[in-house]
Amino acid sequence: MLNNHLNRRGFVATGLAGVLMTALPAYAQTEASAKALVVSVVDDINRVIASGKSEKSMIRDFEKIFAQYADVPIMARYVLGADGRSASPAQLRQFTDAFQGYISNKYGRRFREFIGGQVTVRNARKIKAGYEVRTSVKLQGSSPFEVTFLVSDKSGRDRFFNMFIEGVNMLLTERTEVGALLDARGGDLNRLIKDMKQNKLS
Repeated sequence: MLNNHLNRRGFVATGLAGVLMTALPAYAQTEASAKALVVSVVDDINRVIASGKSEKSMIRDFEKIFAQYADVPIMARYVLGADGRSASPAQLRQFTDAFQGYISNKYGRRFREFIGGQVTVRNARKIKAGYEVRTSVKLQGSSPFEVTFLVSDKSGRDRFFNMFIEGVNMLLTERTEVGALLDARGGDLNRLIKDMKQNKLS
């Protein structure tokens, strides 16, 4: 049920996030800068949708957006959980790259459902980790629903690091799913990385 719930709505949020990060000089994060990040994500995603490109090309564009606006290393480490603490630096780098492609393929294939939809950035508020930016998403044939982005500047500039889709923590959901995929491979992280890169997950 949760998977079905996220399949339609999660792809929008992930696409908008667009979750790689070269450290930039630190600066003071503000509510305005956090909102501006989400507005930029929305604008970039809308351009991809309106381009009329093939699904394959859209997925490539989505991955570029995800890499630009999401703090993928932090997301990847969180998703790995305890297994990430025992992984080597090389494994963490490889998993981060594989995770970026995994998210892009998983949700990017649903891009076309967003055609004719509308995303409105509503408001932002300060939280301990940065800012919470709330948006309202309206897809064709469905009632509006809320997607909330969590934005931090820990990488040296504003980056999105999690989202909530009608209150459902998407990153936590991915942590559960990736954990199950790893368990199915006997805890072999290298095998999971390989399967992620080859899009052979089951």
